[in-house]
Amino acid sequence: MKPKVVIILGPTAVGKSTVALALAMETGAEIVNADSQQIYRHMDIGTWKPSPEMRQHVIHHLIDIVEPTEDFNAALFRDKAFEVIRDIDRRNSKALVCGGTGLYIKALTHGIFVGPGRDERLRASLASEAEKSGLGVLYKRLRELDPQAATAIHPHDRVRIVRALEVHALTGKRLSEWQREHSFQDSWCETLKIGLERERAELYALINRRCEEMFSLGLVEEVKSLVTSGYDFDLKAMQSIGYRHAGLYVRGAVGLTDALELMKRDTRRFAKRQLTWFRGDREVQWFHPERERSRILEAITAFWH
Repeated sequence: MKPKVVIILGPTAVGKSTVALALAMETGAEIVNADSQQIYRHMDIGTWKPSPEMRQHVIHHLIDIVEPTEDFNAALFRDKAFEVIRDIDRRNSKALVCGGTGLYIKALTHGIFVGPGRDERLRASLASEAEKSGLGVLYKRLRELDPQAATAIHPHDRVRIVRALEVHALTGKRLSEWQREHSFQDSWCETLKIGLERERAELYALINRRCEEMFSLGLVEEVKSLVTSGYDFDLKAMQSIGYRHAGLYVRGAVGLTDALELMKRDTRRFAKRQLTWFRGDREVQWFHPERERSRILEAITAFWH
């Protein structure tokens, strides 16, 4: 029989971790992280990882598994998550996947196109163009060549922008086309996708509050510690939301207030993109994380029995 996997998804700050933890404690499930930033060691405040206390109550997988300098992608995530979930199933436990990285969830449930190998000459050319004209020029080109892929990629995500342009240049086909053609026809597991949603004003207020809490908890100090430890500002992990903004302050490019406001703005925009991605998945059942908690539990209980 296929493993039965529950997936808790939704935009940043909507309350996924809180709901997943409560459900795991109620059902005895183990949580499998599907957040592309929580995989990194030493990066705790800006990734809003579950606290050590939370992890004592419930088993968490795929948190703190790579260094910020290591390459990690959706294909690697799928391989590791596949192994973890198979092991959970063999032990007759339950897997509760939790995260807001849509590409990770898609890779896990429907597969992903790995693509042609790296072309260092092409990458160097694109990197040089980005250096001279700005990353926005490359992102604009990607929007024109492959609007669907661009929707799923952050305008500051240099690695994925370059990769999408590289795939198109090497194969003559859009990345989104490759991904559709290489998706799995039959999933290896049964899934129940629980989407968490709030009214926009409510979500944005929570996002703003979380950004403020990250700064008050020491995000700037965490970034300074990472830099002191030898992690460069240009690393993919250090260019994520929060770390990029605190980094601007640490480097003296903006004041503390401006860094915080930029972080709030970009996090709200990121949440909007996440919702656009997840809304396109008709398998998702949507619930309010607090008002409909009992309905979520009922749906999961029925699915697992």
